[in-house]
Amino acid sequence: MEYRITDNLKVVFVLIILMSTGSSQYDRYLDFCGTWRHGKGHLNLSVNLSRGCDGISVSANETTLSIDGKITSQCMRFDLIPLNISRKDSSKFCLNWEPLLDLLTLQIGGKNLTLCWPSSLHGSCCTDLSHGPNEPEAKYGIANGKIRTDFITEKTHTGYKFIGQPINCTLLCDQERDGSMQATKSEPICAQRSEVEMKADFGGFNVTAPAPMGVSKASTVTVHLPRALKRAETKTSKVHCTFFKNISLFQEDYKKFRVLDDVVDITVENEIIADLSEPIRITFYHDFISKMHPRKCVSWDTRKDPLMVSWSDHGCKTNQEELTYTECLCNHLTYFSVLVQLEPRPVRHLLALTTITSLGCAVSFISCVALIIYLCRKRRSKEQSTPIHLGLAVSLALLNLLFFFTGVLANAGGENVCTWVGAGLHYALLSSFTWMGIEVFHTFWLVYRVFSPSPKPYIWILAGFVVPAVPVIILASVGGIYGIREVVPSNDVSNPYLMCWMTNTYKALLAHYFTNMPIVVILVLSGIVMLFVVYREIKTREEWRKNSVAFLSLWGLSCLFGTTWGLGFLDFGPLSDFFLFTSCILNSFQGFLLMLRFFMLDWMRKQAGGSAVGSSSTGSTRQHMLKANEKS
Repeated sequence: MEYRITDNLKVVFVLIILMSTGSSQYDRYLDFCGTWRHGKGHLNLSVNLSRGCDGISVSANETTLSIDGKITSQCMRFDLIPLNISRKDSSKFCLNWEPLLDLLTLQIGGKNLTLCWPSSLHGSCCTDLSHGPNEPEAKYGIANGKIRTDFITEKTHTGYKFIGQPINCTLLCDQERDGSMQATKSEPICAQRSEVEMKADFGGFNVTAPAPMGVSKASTVTVHLPRALKRAETKTSKVHCTFFKNISLFQEDYKKFRVLDDVVDITVENEIIADLSEPIRITFYHDFISKMHPRKCVSWDTRKDPLMVSWSDHGCKTNQEELTYTECLCNHLTYFSVLVQLEPRPVRHLLALTTITSLGCAVSFISCVALIIYLCRKRRSKEQSTPIHLGLAVSLALLNLLFFFTGVLANAGGENVCTWVGAGLHYALLSSFTWMGIEVFHTFWLVYRVFSPSPKPYIWILAGFVVPAVPVIILASVGGIYGIREVVPSNDVSNPYLMCWMTNTYKALLAHYFTNMPIVVILVLSGIVMLFVVYREIKTREEWRKNSVAFLSLWGLSCLFGTTWGLGFLDFGPLSDFFLFTSCILNSFQGFLLMLRFFMLDWMRKQAGGSAVGSSSTGSTRQHMLKANEKS
C-alpha cells in the first residue's frame, strides 16, 4: 500500500512538471534533431541499447553516429549498421523516443529506421528525459541541436546527453485512457497485451483485444490460436498477443494505401514460429469499407531490412472481406494488419485481362492491315462508304499497335518515351471514336437523306484524323498529362502494371473526363439509336428475314458504331466480371471482327451471284431506300 501511494505521488509530481513547464527540458517523450557533420567516407550507425533508465547519449564523429544508453523496458540492441546515405558534409537526423510504447526511431538520409519495435509495457519505463551537459566542441559531431522546437546551440559538439527517470508506465497509460493527461502531442494509446499459456493439452484458444478502461466499445480484433501453435516437444509455453491502435509508425511510406488503425503482434516465448500446418485466424473489425477499395491481409516483412517498415502478404491469406470486418489466415508470427487500397481503384483479374488485350491487339492489328489492303483494292468501285471504312481501319490499326507495345515501352523507355507514346495512344483512341461516329452519321445520311449527295471524302479525313489531334496537342502543351500510368492489380497492390497513357495526376483525370468520357457516351447512345433506326427501316427486306444475315448485319454495324465500348459502363453488380471480360474481348478484337464481317459479306455476295446481300451495310441500306422510293 505504501508503494502505491508513493508511486502515485511520483506520477502526480511528474504530471505537474509536464503541464506547468512549456519547456522541452522535461518531457515524457524525446524528439531530438540535429545536423551530423561528418566526413565523406563510409558512414555507420552504432546502436548500444540496454534495459534500464539511466539515460541516453547521442554522439558522432567523422564516420559514425552513435546512440548509447539505458532507457528501454523490453528492447535490447547492439549493432553497427552501414548507412547508405548521401556522403555530403552533413546529414540531418531526428531521434524520437516514445516510452509508452518502448519505441525508438531514427530519421536520417530520407529513411525511417526503427531501432526498437513497439511493444506493451509492464512495470516501469524511462521518461522525464532532461537535457544534460553537452560534450566538447569539435570539427566533426552534431550541430544545430534542438529538442522539439527549442533550439539548443548551432555549434558542433561531439555529443548530447539526456538523463531519464523511471516512471510507472502502467499508471500513466491508465490516466491517459481516462483523459486526465493533457499532452501537447497527439499521443498513441498504450498497447494492450494478452497472455495465453499453452499447456500439454492445448487445443486452441480465442483471444480478444481487451477494451481500454472506461471504453464500452466492442473489441476490434479477435485472434484464434490453433492447436498447431503448440509444439509437442515443449511441455508449456506462452503466447503474447499485443494490440496496437492509431500508431503512425505502421503507416510510414504508404501513400496509396491505408493501414487499419489496429495492428496485432503475436509472439511465442523463445521460439520462432513459421509454416504452421493450421493457420492463425485474425479478424479485424472496422468501420464501413466499400468493396470499391479492396483489402489484403499483411504481415511485417523483416527480410529486406529489419529496420524499415515493410508490409507483405507473404504467408497471409485474405479469407473474408465484408463491409465491417476482414478475416485473415496467416501461417507465421509477427505484426499483422490489413492494407486498404485508396486510389486508384485496383483492377480485378488484371493478368487475365492484360493477356486477352495483348492477344486481341496483335490479332486486330494484323486484321486491320488485311482490311486496309482489301478496302484499297475496293476503292475502284467508288462506293461512298469505302473511304470511311478505310479511315476506321487505319485508326484502329494505329490504336492496336500502340496499345500492344505500351507496357514494354513504359518499362524500357521511361517517362520521356511514355510522354510521346501516351499522347499518340490518346490520339489514336480519339481518332477511332471519331471514325466510329462518322460511320453513325453516314448511315443516318444514307437512310434519311437518300437523294442528297454525301459529303466529300476530304471532309471525313479532316474530321477523323485532324480534329482528334487538336485536344491532344493542347493537353501535351499543358504538360503533366501524358506519361507512365500505374495500373494496380487487386490481388497484388504492391506490384503495379506500368503503361504509357495519362498519368495518375488530377490534371490527367480531368482531361480524361472532358475528352474521353463525353465522346464515348455520345458514340454509344447514337450508335444504339442508329442500330434501331436501321433495323426498323430495312427489316422488311427479303434477305433480312434470314436470321443469319440479319444477325451478321446487326453485329457488323455494332462493331462499326462502337456500341461495344458501352459495356464498360456495366462494370458493377453481380455480373460485373462478365461485362468486364466481354468488353475486353469485344473491344480488343474489334479489328478482327470488322475484317471478318467484310470478308464474310464479300463471300456471301459471291455466293449470291453479286446481289445486294453482299454489299456493305451502309451501301445496301442506301440501295434499298432508293428502290423503296422508286416504287412509291
